[in-house]
This record gives sequence, structure tokens and C-alpha cells, in this order.
Amino acid sequence: MSRSETVIPTPEQLICTIDSSGIAKLTLNRTRKHNAFDGDMIEALLTCLSSLKAAPDVRCLILNANGAHFSAGADLHWMKSMAGKSQHENLRDAGRLATLMHQLDTFPHPTIAVVHGSAYGGALGLICCCDIAIAEQDAQFCLSEVKLGLIPATIGPYVCRAMGVRQARRFMLTAERISATTALELGLLHSVETDRDALHLQMNFLIQSILANSPQAVSAAKQLCQRCENHPIDQALINHTSDAIAAIRVSPEGQEGLNAFFDKRRPYWNKER
Repeated sequence: MSRSETVIPTPEQLICTIDSSGIAKLTLNRTRKHNAFDGDMIEALLTCLSSLKAAPDVRCLILNANGAHFSAGADLHWMKSMAGKSQHENLRDAGRLATLMHQLDTFPHPTIAVVHGSAYGGALGLICCCDIAIAEQDAQFCLSEVKLGLIPATIGPYVCRAMGVRQARRFMLTAERISATTALELGLLHSVETDRDALHLQMNFLIQSILANSPQAVSAAKQLCQRCENHPIDQALINHTSDAIAAIRVSPEGQEGLNAFFDKRRPYWNKER
């Protein structure tokens, strides 16, 4: 990994960096609260995502955490304080969390969640919003909201999409713990690694794989996945996919990639790290 990093000013509970290869990192850093998030953490994440979305050199986003756990989910003291506020205030507050999920889900570049320890409640929503999720074998997950008389509402669409509604109906209703092995079987994770070192090696492998690819094509492929998920295979989608491949073939990066292949050289975006 590159040692040259730019640190973006953030509150203490969140660390945001971009290295010279265009790898951005959002690191949850509220370790004394097991990275549980409150209104301030949500706003800090939204601000960083907005800045990173606009940054011209970003090619990939890593979501990880310091401390013993990825995240305990919502801060219960924060939730208790919100219970004493009006429905209008709660609606606005819930809307900010929903916006965070949407912004992470639609982030224009590849996103990788790197998970250790526990990831409960809303934290599992963040993981499901990322394109790729990897975890240590000792990691645990839980949709724990119903134990507290709540429901996993704002994260629900992303969790149901990731594990399927049939499985979500079980784990949302029982609030049972989910091991990393089971999370892999459910489709919540893409790989499970033996320890922290192996987890970092897998993260670096994924980063290298992404950096070898055309930034424009990677973003377009992510948009294509979202389009195919949300539309039936009808003439409109067929036309859209035809337009998409025709446009990218004649784009500068499309031309560069094809020429580099036939010239037996690396395209300009594929640099050694």
C-alpha cells in the first residue's frame, strides 16, 4: 500500500484519507463506543462521501474501522434521546440515515467493506451498501433491532437485496447472531479470511484488481448493475445496454484499453503500486 496519503479534516470519530493511487479510506474511529454511530457520525460520513464523490482522483473507497469492532450500530443513548423528541424530528433524523445508505450505495466508484469484530444493526446496512464485503472469520453480524422494540427500516432495502427477502425474514425476526461463515453463505460477504493479516492481503488484492481496470468502465459497470437490478428486461433496457456499449467503445478509455491490448502494453490507468 502507498504511504503517501492526504488526510481530509474530519471530526475525531471518523478518519478520511486518500492515497496517491486514488484509494480513499473511511475509518470509523469512535472506538470507546465500539464505533456506534449517532447524528454527528452520520453527518460526518455524509460530508466525507460528498467530498470523495467530487474528488477527481478517487478510484476506490475502503470502509473499515479502528478498535475491537467494526460497529455496534446505532448508539443506544442517541436512540433514547431521539425517543423523547417529536415525530417530525425523528423523521428528519431517520431521513439522514436513509440518505447515508443511499449515498454509499450509489457512490460512483467501487466500495469495499473490510469487517472485523461485530457489525450490528445499521452497521450491517453500511456493509450491504458496499460493492464488495470481506471479513475476518471471527466477525459476527446481527439485525438486532426487534430486541429493542425497533425495526431495521432504513437499512431494510439493502439488507433484503443482499441476502434475499426469504433469509431477511428469518434474521430480522429472530435477531439471532450471524457468523461470518453464515454471512458468506447468505451473500452478505464475498470472502472470509482467517485473521487480520489475511484480511488485509485480500483487501490489497481487490484494490490491485480494481486499479488494473479502466476507471470509466468500472463506474459504468457499477451503474449498469444498478440499472439491470431495477428494470425489467424489456426494449428500454435492451436499448440502454446497446447505447452504453456503443458509447464506451468510442470513449477515450475504451480506445486506450483496446489499443493497449493489441500493443501488448499496460493501459495508462494500470500503474504499479
